[in-house]
Amino acid sequence: MSTYKVEICGVNTSKLPVLAEEEKAALFEKIKQGDTSAREKYIKGNLRLVLSVIRRFSNSNENIDDLFQIGCIGLIKSIDNFDTSLNVKFSTYAVPMILGEVRRYLRDNNSIRVSRSLRDTAYKAIHARELLTRRNLAEPTVEEISTEIGISKEDIVFALDAIQSPLSLYDPVYTDGGDALYVMDQIRDTKNKEERWVESLSLNDAIKRLGKREQYIVKLRFFEGKTQMEVARQIHISQAQVSRLEKNALKVMRNYLSISPTCHTGN
Repeated sequence: MSTYKVEICGVNTSKLPVLAEEEKAALFEKIKQGDTSAREKYIKGNLRLVLSVIRRFSNSNENIDDLFQIGCIGLIKSIDNFDTSLNVKFSTYAVPMILGEVRRYLRDNNSIRVSRSLRDTAYKAIHARELLTRRNLAEPTVEEISTEIGISKEDIVFALDAIQSPLSLYDPVYTDGGDALYVMDQIRDTKNKEERWVESLSLNDAIKRLGKREQYIVKLRFFEGKTQMEVARQIHISQAQVSRLEKNALKVMRNYLSISPTCHTGN
């Protein structure tokens, strides 16, 4: 990757503007008031930050235009989330955000290769979505994005799906400060109803060691294949509570099955 390329994504990097601190402060006040032109000017005035970050990845085989676009996404996220009351320079806040965005892209793009044309379509769609959201103060539909960029909605959906990061079944999706809920906790199981497992290990005896609510949760989760969210709605408690009760119930059952000398006899 050549970090000395002058034109990146159609931007002449040798002519990137530099904003004075006073100008930055004034622009941010306008951004808070919803001034889109001030936001665009602020983005352009900080593109040098993106350029300085992607130069750290000179040993990468990735296309510099791709990294620049990803870095710009990190820059935009920084602008949208920056809190001026923290008394921290914007660059101090933005650089780690841009770095994180680029590293996430390199990590996710390492195992699954997405074609350049698909990425370009996805980036155009993302950019159009941001523009339409600011313009209409509402999340645009796929049809509206399609009209804006002149690409079919099917191609847009396909491209956006292609750049999504794969999830691990053990990725946490929620935590209330206690036990985390994982992706696997949200998956409905309609095929494996565990009848054979119950018969072979005499789980009926183990289940009887549980309280009535825990028994009901185990029944809904492992015999009816319901998700934790569905169980939570049915018994009127939080999903986090369902997760804790489920894990405790399984622990009790596992302990009983491991120490009971008659657990395989049904007695």
